[in-house]
Amino acid sequence: MSVMERVAKNAGTHLSGGRWSRLRSNLREALVVRLGYREIARITDVHDTERAKAELSVTLSAILNEGGFESMTETERSMLIQEVIDDVVGLGPLEAFMNDDSVTEVMVNGTQSLFYEQGGRLIPAQRVFDNDEQIRAVIDRIIAPLGRRIDEQSPIVNARLKNGYRVNAVIPPIAIDGPAVTIRKFSHQVMTLDALVEQNAMPSWYAWLLRMAVKSRQDIAVVGGTGSGKTTILNALSCEIDTGERIVTIEDSAELKFHNHPHVVRLEARDASIEGTGVITIRDLVKNALRMRPDRIVVGEVRGGEAIDMLQAMNTGHDGSLTTLHAGTPEEAILRLVLLARFGIDLPASIIESQVATALDLIVMTMRLPTGERVVGDLSVCKRSREGLVELQSLAVFHESSHTWELVSEPGFIEQAVHLGLVGREEAESWLTSARTRLAS
Repeated sequence: MSVMERVAKNAGTHLSGGRWSRLRSNLREALVVRLGYREIARITDVHDTERAKAELSVTLSAILNEGGFESMTETERSMLIQEVIDDVVGLGPLEAFMNDDSVTEVMVNGTQSLFYEQGGRLIPAQRVFDNDEQIRAVIDRIIAPLGRRIDEQSPIVNARLKNGYRVNAVIPPIAIDGPAVTIRKFSHQVMTLDALVEQNAMPSWYAWLLRMAVKSRQDIAVVGGTGSGKTTILNALSCEIDTGERIVTIEDSAELKFHNHPHVVRLEARDASIEGTGVITIRDLVKNALRMRPDRIVVGEVRGGEAIDMLQAMNTGHDGSLTTLHAGTPEEAILRLVLLARFGIDLPASIIESQVATALDLIVMTMRLPTGERVVGDLSVCKRSREGLVELQSLAVFHESSHTWELVSEPGFIEQAVHLGLVGREEAESWLTSARTRLAS
């Protein structure tokens, strides 16, 4: 039986599941028979992707019009053609999600399942990959332009696409159930505190409080779990830094964006090359940033020995530095920061905690609610106790049951901001009056 006969046999009104998959596979084979691999490579090996898609679409339409497909609707034909084009030119089942701005993350779990995140919720995709080879081909298509590779000797790859999306891929033998791919998408929109207020991620008085914290050069750690919005909040805080200050950002994958700040230096860590050389760690970049005359250092995430360098920077004249940290509570954040710092220097935990107490001013919690909504949670002040350890004091708390925020104590840095001329006395007193009303209620 010829390829076209198999395609025609599978065509019908019940084009779903395995039948639709076979139909798509057979149509791809028909395309190869009609054009040949060399011609397909010529068409797809162009910078004008839309032109390549148009050429392939004409050929695929001609194949479907050769008879035996009368029972297929125009919608089914269009869907089938689009899926085959996505396989040949794009990223297969991932293509539609990559082009959908409402999708924030895509997760491929071998051929078993494919999920995407939309509106904070994980949704199973209708279409999955046909086989492991198709997933491997998509991975290679993603990382090849970046000069990266993945194979059995190096089965893990982390990469950042030109559009800023972050990609992680693992293949067997590390991935037991087949190749797995995670793509985290980032909006090209620069997120600000005002935008977060509009999204009901925090009230306006909370945003004003954080704005004053940044302007008065408080050292801030944004803390939360995976996918809770730490980088988004960090970016919003970074946008509040005065345009007269020099900012050095340090990240694993460059994600932070700024509106019109004229003086930002963006540094990005680098994995080892194929030869196993050239690795540049976050710690290397933090050390180097201190030689770059920064007014502010923004570290995308502290996760290793660079924690001690970050603390020392905060303690040696680089006030107003910002970073993020994985932890579930402010207390856990302190313990984790001490542990990470000990990776970088062999000192007793009590001495390192004393460094934390003098370096860190505020801890901002981020939360991802069961509904998928991301909010700014509790805000805590870090103080140094008489014993030299960290003493945490709550400034604001988030009540998840009622989805409300409450100011529980007055922040001392507001008066500091007034004294430095960062905010007018009248504006500060107006906010404090409103704050005291909240305290009383």
